[in-house]
Amino acid sequence: MIKAPINKIIDQSFVDGPGNRTAVFFQGCNYHCAYCHNPETINLCMNCGLCVETCPVHALSIVDGKVVWNEDLCCKCDTCLKTCPHLSSPRVKWMTADEVFERIKRNAPFIKGISTSGGECTLYKPFLIELFGKVKGLGLTALIDSNGSMDFRDNQDLLDACDGVMLDVKSTETEEYCSLIGGDGSGIMDKAIYLASLGKLTEVRTVCSPDFSSEKTVDDVSRSLAEYQNKGDIHYRIISYRHYGVREPYRQTIKEPSPDWMAHLEQTARNNGMIHVTVV
Repeated sequence: MIKAPINKIIDQSFVDGPGNRTAVFFQGCNYHCAYCHNPETINLCMNCGLCVETCPVHALSIVDGKVVWNEDLCCKCDTCLKTCPHLSSPRVKWMTADEVFERIKRNAPFIKGISTSGGECTLYKPFLIELFGKVKGLGLTALIDSNGSMDFRDNQDLLDACDGVMLDVKSTETEEYCSLIGGDGSGIMDKAIYLASLGKLTEVRTVCSPDFSSEKTVDDVSRSLAEYQNKGDIHYRIISYRHYGVREPYRQTIKEPSPDWMAHLEQTARNNGMIHVTVV
């Protein structure tokens, strides 16, 4: 039976895709983005035990060499996350698709669908395909929130299983993109255009800072995708970089944008023909 590491499940969310949705966050990511706002989802626990020593309510212990989390004792103070030097969390559950689905079923009367995020949820492709099949049986939609590392042209089975993809486009400058993610980020716009051409691109997200080539990225993204809006509603979410939750040293070295500059980026996207544009 397939299991995947689940960092958390938010039963009702209005910021993880269109409408009220249950958001499932997976643990583990193949990128190390400089401005990641939930860096504790990047790596799996290394069982070093440092968090056990600092937990104020003794909700963590080491059993057979592994860190064990007692959810009933946990006060959600996040001391363990602040202590961990490995960009991880001890508060992760290895769950089956059936177990996640049982949680979703409770929310079904109140939600439009689910969104799977992370970390990077596409690292757990077989799990997603199984979960999405169950979710669609309830008449709910299933969306993927992806960092863009997966090439869906080579993963048609996953694309067929979901209703759409919310895609991060961090930069259209390849060198900058690779620097931001700590790896190879080439071809991101080819992936976005492919999804848009199939009507599977639900949302595009770009985090913006004066320290990035954000003006060019917003211009490139909006010009490239505007013509595909007849294939489906493509929402462009232009996000202000904020230092909250970002790890050092990036927290202090990346500049936050001004509201006026963000309004300028929004107008650029609209002038290029994007209809659904939101500044966050």
